[in-house]
Amino acid sequence: MIRIVKGSIVEIDADAIVNPANSMGVMGGGVAGAIKKYGGAVIEKEAMAKAPIRIGEAVETSAGRLACQYVIHSPTMERPAMRIGAENVYLATKAALQKAFELKLRKIAIPGMGTGVGGVPYEDAAKEMIRAIREFEQKFDEIILVDINESMIKAWRAVVGCKNDNRRSMKL
Repeated sequence: MIRIVKGSIVEIDADAIVNPANSMGVMGGGVAGAIKKYGGAVIEKEAMAKAPIRIGEAVETSAGRLACQYVIHSPTMERPAMRIGAENVYLATKAALQKAFELKLRKIAIPGMGTGVGGVPYEDAAKEMIRAIREFEQKFDEIILVDINESMIKAWRAVVGCKNDNRRSMKL
């Protein structure tokens, strides 16, 4: 099942949350910055110790003070603040789901990938993320798409073909 939620990924109840990382494991701003702020610097330290992480690969770290078990770091870009293409979003989403499957997780939360400093338009990111999710959705109890940005929420809803409404959470 896919669920779309407007909110902060650090507050989601899941086995793991995904960090749309860079290959170096540096956790600066955006989603990575929020994960580091609420989970602790230990997450970044562990991610950097596993770097470089190639685009199309993902690594797991502990979740520090977060409620989830793991943070899955899946690079959308090689260096911090790089502009990227939509294909990187597909590769990063697929790698995160593959890592979660390998870890035998049942519930994973994924934010908008590549739409911040990566510069991928929300609609393009949503299409690539859903393309990857469709390859894995039967392997999980729940895949939660979560973002604080209403434009990302609308893009996911449009791609999966559900009516755009104001509910905070929507199961598909």
